Amino acid sequence: MGACLNSDVSLSPSPTSCRFSKHIHDNVHGNIYLDPLSLRFIDTEQFQRLRDLKQLGMTSMVYPGAVHSRFEHSLGVYWLAGESIEKLKNYQGMELGIDKFDIQTVKLAGLLHDIGHGPFSHLFERQFLPRVVSGSHWSHEKMSANMVDYMVDEHHIDVDPEMIKKVKEMILASSEFALPRSSSEKSFLYDIVANGRNGVDVDKFDYIVRDSRACGLGCNFEFQRLLDTMQVLDDEICYRAKEYLTIHKLFATRADLHRTVYTHPKVQAIELMVADALVEANNYLEVSSHILNPSEYWKLDDTIIKTIETSPSKELKEARELILRIRRRNLYQFCNEYAVPKDELENFKKVTAQDIICSQNNGGVTLKEEDVAVCNVKIDLTRGKHNPLESINFFKDFESKEKFTISEDRISHLLPACYQDMIVRVYSKRPELVEAISEAFENFQMKTYGIKPQVHSTPDKKKRRYNSCI
Repeated sequence: MGACLNSDVSLSPSPTSCRFSKHIHDNVHGNIYLDPLSLRFIDTEQFQRLRDLKQLGMTSMVYPGAVHSRFEHSLGVYWLAGESIEKLKNYQGMELGIDKFDIQTVKLAGLLHDIGHGPFSHLFERQFLPRVVSGSHWSHEKMSANMVDYMVDEHHIDVDPEMIKKVKEMILASSEFALPRSSSEKSFLYDIVANGRNGVDVDKFDYIVRDSRACGLGCNFEFQRLLDTMQVLDDEICYRAKEYLTIHKLFATRADLHRTVYTHPKVQAIELMVADALVEANNYLEVSSHILNPSEYWKLDDTIIKTIETSPSKELKEARELILRIRRRNLYQFCNEYAVPKDELENFKKVTAQDIICSQNNGGVTLKEEDVAVCNVKIDLTRGKHNPLESINFFKDFESKEKFTISEDRISHLLPACYQDMIVRVYSKRPELVEAISEAFENFQMKTYGIKPQVHSTPDKKKRRYNSCI
C-alpha cells in the first residue's frame, strides 16, 4: 500500500500508536499510521473507489505528473487531522479536555471528508449535474455524509453513533449545508478538517503541498509551522502573530494553483469537452441517477470515460467522438479572455454563450450557441473580495491568553489591494470558427465595459496554431 518515496516532512506518532497500527509510506508525509477503526472504513469498496478518482481530474492532460488520487489525499488529511489534535492535546490537553473520542472523531472526519466526491474533480457537480438535473443542489460534501452512514450500515462497522454524527458535522462544517452542531463544547475541533470559520484547515495543508509536488511546481508554504504554533483560545484555533505571512502564503499559494493549474486554459478546454460528453451520454448511461443512492453512487468514478470510449453503442456516438477528439488533441480552441474590471466585480453577471452570439456582427459566419463555450473563472483567497486574514485570530506569544485580528495596514503594503479575480474565457468548439467567435467576444466586451481584450487574441491562422499547442 503506497509508494516508498522520501518525505520532506517528518511527523512522528507515539510508539504506543505505532504498535497497534498498520502503516503506509506516503510521498508527502512519510509513514502514515492507520488505527483499527479507520482501517474498517479504508478496507471497503467505497473507500477504495477513491483510487480511481484523480485528485485533479483532467489536469494530467496538461501536467502529466498530476495523476495522484483522492485516495492518497484522504489518507494525508487523516494523518494531518490526527497530528493537529494530538499536538493540541500535548500543548493544552488539561484545559481543553481532549480525549480519545475526540481524537478518533477528527481523524475519521479527515479520512472520510472526500468519500462522496464525484468523477473528474469538481467538474461533475459544477459543470455536469447543473445541465442534466434541474435545480440541482447536490454537493460532494452532502454525499460524503450520506456515504458515511451507508458504509457503517453496509459493513456493520461497530462505531459510536454520536461519533458518526460529529464526523458528518465536521465534513459539512465549511459548506453551505453545515449541520447544527450536536454540542457547543469543543467548537475548535470543527476548525481542523473543514474550517468554515476562516478556511485554515488540514485539507488545504495537504492538497496544496501534494498538488504542487505532483505538477512539478515549487511550494514554499510550510504547514508544519502552523501545526507547531497553533493554540486554542476561547474555543477557537488561533495562530502566533509572527506567522501571519505563513497564513497569507497558504491562501496565496492556493490562488496561484487555481490560476496556473486548476483553471489552466487548456485544462478547462478538456473539462468542457468531458462535460459535453457526459451530457451526451447521460440519457443512455443514466449517470445522473447515481446521485440518488449511495449504493449506486460509489460505483461511479473516472473510468466512465473509458466506458464511453470503448462502447460500440450508437447511443454513445456523439460522446465517443468527443473523447476521441481529446485523445487526438483536437480540443476546443481557446479564443480569448478578459479580467472583469475591479469596480465591476460587485455586479458581475455570468457570461453565457448566448451573450457572445448576440454580439456578432451582421454578415459573415452565423454563429450558433452550440458553437461556443464560456468559462467564468473566479479566483480568490477563500473569502471572496475580503482579506482572509480579517477572519483569523492571532495571539502574541504562548503565555498570552488574548486573541486579536491583525489589521491590513499592519501586515504589508505589498499585499494585494484586491482579493478576487473574475476571468471570462471563451472557446470555439469548431476550429474554423475561432476568428468569428473571437471577434464576437471582443464586441461583447466593448459593449459591456468599453474596453477591448488585449491578450491571447487570434488574428491569423499562424497564431491560432500556436495557441492550440501546450
